[in-house]
Amino acid sequence: MSKERWNDFKKRSWIGLNEQFFFDYSCIHESLDFPVDKRNSALEGMRRLEQGERVNQDEDRMVGHYWLRAPELAPTSELASAIEEERSRIQGFVAQIHKGALRSGAGKSFTSLLLIGIGGSALGPQLMADIFHTPQRPLHFFAIDNTDPEGIAHTVSQIPSLEETLVLVVSKSGGTKETRNGMILVEKIFEKQGLSFPKHAVAITGKGSLLDIYAQEQGWIERFPMWDWVGGRTSLWSAVGLLPAALLGINIDALLEGAREMDQCTRGEQPEENPALMLARIWQIMAASRDMVVLPYRDRLLLLSRYLQQLIMESLGKECDLDGNRVHEGIAVYGNKGSTDQHAYVQQLRDGRDNVFLSFVEVLEESVGFDKGAEQLVHICKEEVEEGMTAGDYLQGFLLGTQRALFDSGRPSVMISLRSLNEFSVGALLAFFERAVSFYASMANINAYNQPGVEAGKKAAERVVQLKKDIVHLMSQEAGRYQSVDELAHALSSDERFEIFKILERLAANGVVAVSDESEEVFLRQYCLRN
Repeated sequence: MSKERWNDFKKRSWIGLNEQFFFDYSCIHESLDFPVDKRNSALEGMRRLEQGERVNQDEDRMVGHYWLRAPELAPTSELASAIEEERSRIQGFVAQIHKGALRSGAGKSFTSLLLIGIGGSALGPQLMADIFHTPQRPLHFFAIDNTDPEGIAHTVSQIPSLEETLVLVVSKSGGTKETRNGMILVEKIFEKQGLSFPKHAVAITGKGSLLDIYAQEQGWIERFPMWDWVGGRTSLWSAVGLLPAALLGINIDALLEGAREMDQCTRGEQPEENPALMLARIWQIMAASRDMVVLPYRDRLLLLSRYLQQLIMESLGKECDLDGNRVHEGIAVYGNKGSTDQHAYVQQLRDGRDNVFLSFVEVLEESVGFDKGAEQLVHICKEEVEEGMTAGDYLQGFLLGTQRALFDSGRPSVMISLRSLNEFSVGALLAFFERAVSFYASMANINAYNQPGVEAGKKAAERVVQLKKDIVHLMSQEAGRYQSVDELAHALSSDERFEIFKILERLAANGVVAVSDESEEVFLRQYCLRN
């Protein structure tokens, strides 16, 4: 490292949280001048958000995930009490499960946890389960996060015993189709095995939602609230993330403490003293022409890139700003893990199109404190693989070598170093990115907390589902008659021929409809509903 590079490193670094967190942005080539108006808008936006203003104007909602780790900052004492009460309920419920005081409908202690959700209602718990996986944790963990029937069947087939399985169904509205479908199918599977699903089920949902009403009517074990001022992609800090994490033996108090400490560190007004504010500025400079690649150098952090994809892309990917101007904001995010990426796509990152910036994440401590009972394996894996070198030495070598090769090729990057991988550091890491998202949104004058694109996709999907129902209904009225795509489109007064063709081909592949002549040119085929 040259003297100039060394000086840049010392100048463009932030160390905090008792040296548990290190943010290095010295590999950014561009000037990091911070316009006063941008800085002020970022800080003002955060102040308004934390004080409880309805900054999510499209949905007329407050944005309060920061209060979940610091209830004393909530705008009313009622909200603060509600947050603390929820956390107390979570701890009490988890204690009952772990002690075996709360048993399944089959009269057995729970040994497995099945979570049914999608997006933010699943990614946070999945990330926590991956990072803090240990053979000694109280419950085995499984998740259904899609409406893929094959995936649902595969997941359920891996569960050792449904008689000993606790099911968490997570949906704010209770109407999310993917989650609803998973719940319905799992409910059917339980019934087929003679098990009372309500005696295994817990709902995490909005008060008065479809799921809340259903769970209450069916007599589910428990219901925990989801507040309208907490979005799915920041719901890790609510019952959505805390309940499954606590059930898996994760220290949620330390997780919240890490996030709370990072929040405190990122309220400073000077960018050099506020790492999340600086990161947001870097993102704004990079976003004009670059995608973000997240490269964590620890296997347990594999899902981090997926988690950040949703947090960043759903928050910042917006067509219009708050004034209605078309701006098409956002950053594309993808990632892998080190040093696997060295054998996957670093070649393009270094020598291909100059359209990326990198976010490296490293963990300094090699000791895996979560695998209690596997100390001998851990000790062996820290032994030398050649004279003077361990596998961990090589991992760091590949990280620093990759960063240097990319830097020499003019590819910018930042690096986040955690001294150890524990609940406190993970809480701080995720909060760090959350704060940067909020700062960026204020500087770009966009709403980071709505998702009009997601809603548009849902409405389009609903139309396709209805079209499938209409096709089957029409074909059932003319049983035995083969019809082409054009005939069905005409009968339905629809110009959605592409969608009709795709629906028919799927129905044919699954034996629901018959095809007149499979040797015929594919777009001229005719279809008939099977008896």
